[in-house]
Amino acid sequence: MSRPLINPRLRADPRLPIWTVRAAVFLAICLIGTLVIGIWIALSLAVVYAIADIIVRSKTMRVIPAAARVTSAQRSTRRRLWLQRPAGYLSLHARRIPGTTSVIDHLVVGPAGVFSLDSERLDRRLPLRSIGAWLYHGPRSQAERVEHAKEEARQATALIGAEAGRQVIVHPGMVIYGPRLPWVIMTVNEVAVFDGRHVGTFFRRQTKSTRGHHLDPAQIAALVATAARALPPVK
Repeated sequence: MSRPLINPRLRADPRLPIWTVRAAVFLAICLIGTLVIGIWIALSLAVVYAIADIIVRSKTMRVIPAAARVTSAQRSTRRRLWLQRPAGYLSLHARRIPGTTSVIDHLVVGPAGVFSLDSERLDRRLPLRSIGAWLYHGPRSQAERVEHAKEEARQATALIGAEAGRQVIVHPGMVIYGPRLPWVIMTVNEVAVFDGRHVGTFFRRQTKSTRGHHLDPAQIAALVATAARALPPVK
């Protein structure tokens, strides 16, 4: 079996586009500068550019709150959720829970109800497995992450319900990237845990299991607007 041109771990790194642009500009300065002003001056200019770019980007990233930075896992889930729009599922991303430091990665509203999803990229070299009611990544328990996803859903339930003036249940989920999961969708401590490749499968199953009790498009739109007011975006 042929090996991929780019290592999957490197391809998943959110810094790869920055490195690619930096390398392309560096080479362009070297090539064009060599033809115009000579190789040594061109090389010096390219080095100065690379150092300046590193400094500017580091200062820019420093002023962006960690919660506002979109990870590669979150970007992957956003793309997959976009594909669920024809099925009636609309999404809000990076929504802040007022009064806390918590951020809901994805808040999804569709025919089957309301869902809060956390996107996580884990070390692909370590297996993810369920032992009883507990989730483990290699030797490490993921109980804290599962409970965090569950707590975010609880708080979203309270906030959206208060804004809507009625009970609104938000169902928690974790979308995992990296290790191969030995299941399609599993519920761990009331939290749905599934591979990012199965985002579509998850919502198709939710739609099927709630048949006869679906939200209609007007109800979905109203709940999205309510959730947007209750859970402001991260700035």
